Amino acid sequence: MPIDAAKAVAAEPRTAEITWGHKDVQLYHLGLGAGTPATDPGELRYTLESRLQVLPSFATVAGAGAAMMGGLAAPGIDVDLAHVLHGGQTIELHRPIPVEGTARTTARVAAVYDKTKAAVIVLRTEVADADGPLWTSDAQIFVRGEGGFGGQRGPSARPETPTRAPDHTVDRPVREDQALLYRLSGDWNPLHADPEFAKLAGFDRPILHGLCSYGMTLKAVVDTLLDGDASRVTRYATRFTGIVFPGETLRIRMWREPDRVRVTVVAPERDEAPVLADTVIDHR
Repeated sequence: MPIDAAKAVAAEPRTAEITWGHKDVQLYHLGLGAGTPATDPGELRYTLESRLQVLPSFATVAGAGAAMMGGLAAPGIDVDLAHVLHGGQTIELHRPIPVEGTARTTARVAAVYDKTKAAVIVLRTEVADADGPLWTSDAQIFVRGEGGFGGQRGPSARPETPTRAPDHTVDRPVREDQALLYRLSGDWNPLHADPEFAKLAGFDRPILHGLCSYGMTLKAVVDTLLDGDASRVTRYATRFTGIVFPGETLRIRMWREPDRVRVTVVAPERDEAPVLADTVIDHR
């Protein structure tokens, strides 16, 4: 059987050391569209080393994001990567991410759920430096055709989208070259750059990384509702529901609640096709 859930969950965690510096952070922010206008004091918090802060979503690329792919090679996991989709992402911040750092990652399969026609693998990465825990990241990996092994279905409860009008709606343009720049932070999947590969995968042209939409959305919320202070974010969770093509727009709707922002993201050029759903940002 391609997935042995019990074996995967019981496997020893994989550990590795990662390092990053201000250039990695600046490149990541630029890949999210930061720096426009280039001299805007709000944008300099993402681009200028003397004022630099770190968006919590940087956790998904720190160390070139190697922990997630390593998790798919865990004992008990033997899947065709062509059938793998990133279904959701959650990051819990234990404290703000420093601009420069060296840390130890511990990655394991936290759960495997049986959705009958597919499996969902939860890859958990815990990261700590010499001062203690930094963040915990859960990637929900959807594997088509690998369900039906008799496992638990997993949690089904989802955050409710408020029925009232959003408190804020902002549009964030996706540049034509955005995926080409974002991939320099470590996701080299040709789906996001090679037109021929994209066609083989069923798309007319390369698509934007889901985690790029994820980071762009967090930046928009931080800038709009959190006074531009990324250190206020304590948790960020989303479910990926659709694709984005470079050159399109992210329409980000925000509902403010006590210590929480609920968010939806759509692509207005394609009849508001869903991009991110069940999105929650908790903050101080």
